[in-house]
Amino acid sequence: MKTEINTIWIDLNEEIYKFILGKIKDEQTAKDIHQEVFLKIQTKIHQLKHTSKLTSWVYQITRNSIVDYFRKVKNNNISINDLDIPEIDTNNFDYSNLTNCINQKIENLSSQHKEAIILTSFKNYSQKELAEHLKISYSGTKSRVQKAKEILKENILDCPNIESDSTGKLIDFENN
Repeated sequence: MKTEINTIWIDLNEEIYKFILGKIKDEQTAKDIHQEVFLKIQTKIHQLKHTSKLTSWVYQITRNSIVDYFRKVKNNNISINDLDIPEIDTNNFDYSNLTNCINQKIENLSSQHKEAIILTSFKNYSQKELAEHLKISYSGTKSRVQKAKEILKENILDCPNIESDSTGKLIDFENN
């Protein structure tokens, strides 16, 4: 296992740091998150089921760590237009295709549904916070978020290379 961690460090260390710095824009915070990411990799490497998905797995840990950081500093004054929705891993063509498809499907949503998805899924607003932001009832917000997720899920299942189970739950994606 120590060899695996060293290999990941050698292969992805600089790339992950640059990725974090590109999102955080503060060197010290980026270094802290970078260190946290590699600690998580080290403690959770045993959970990786398919080594062929190592890079995507590492980037997912990195993205989650960045989101956790933003949750802590929670700045609700960022415009929806300033959001960079899901990050593209340029070294993994499969992931890139999936993300581009999802981004396109989000862009094609109505403005109300798009806003509901972005704020709850990417900006981590609770539905209560979203209701306050939109100045609509909590039940209206719940309905809007649920409908937006249903529409997005149906549209994502149309993406090429998506694999889902019998209930429509996304399982995997592959490059044809």
